Amino acid sequence: MNVLEAIKKRRSVRRFLKEDVSDEALTELLDAMRWAPSAGNLQPWEFVVVRDAEVKKSVADASRQDWIAEAPVVVVVCASPDRSSPRYGDRGISLYCLQDTAAATQNLHLAAVEKGLGSCWVGAFDEGGVAQAIGAPRGVRPVAVVPVGRPAETPVPRPRRSLEEIVHRDRF
Repeated sequence: MNVLEAIKKRRSVRRFLKEDVSDEALTELLDAMRWAPSAGNLQPWEFVVVRDAEVKKSVADASRQDWIAEAPVVVVVCASPDRSSPRYGDRGISLYCLQDTAAATQNLHLAAVEKGLGSCWVGAFDEGGVAQAIGAPRGVRPVAVVPVGRPAETPVPRPRRSLEEIVHRDRF
């Protein structure tokens, strides 16, 4: 599968089979994440792999989305603003570390598709609740919760705006 196929095949999967994700597959997903681009190559991310049922439930509760706990694995993608701020100041804290973790999260989704796994980017959660659930150190911010597993559903593609509507040449 090439990258454009993976991009077009990716869906937000919210139902998973009761099948574990192998350590080998998970390692490949995490490796794809660490190869994401980052401002100044500072790599201001931390990835928390959650397999424990109680911790998954706590993350799901903080997200107010029970289905998250049904995934065999949940990856909590965290930003470490302290890694970006020495070089980039406030912009590193408020933007770059978030962009960088977003790139890592997208790599996770695309690698999951290639492995025949489903995933969903969850951004609606209580940040403090998720931080507490995973024992995040002070200053480390959860920015994405990503349940991963073998999909038990095949969502249809959602509509996309046309290129003519969104692309501007040289200026708006």
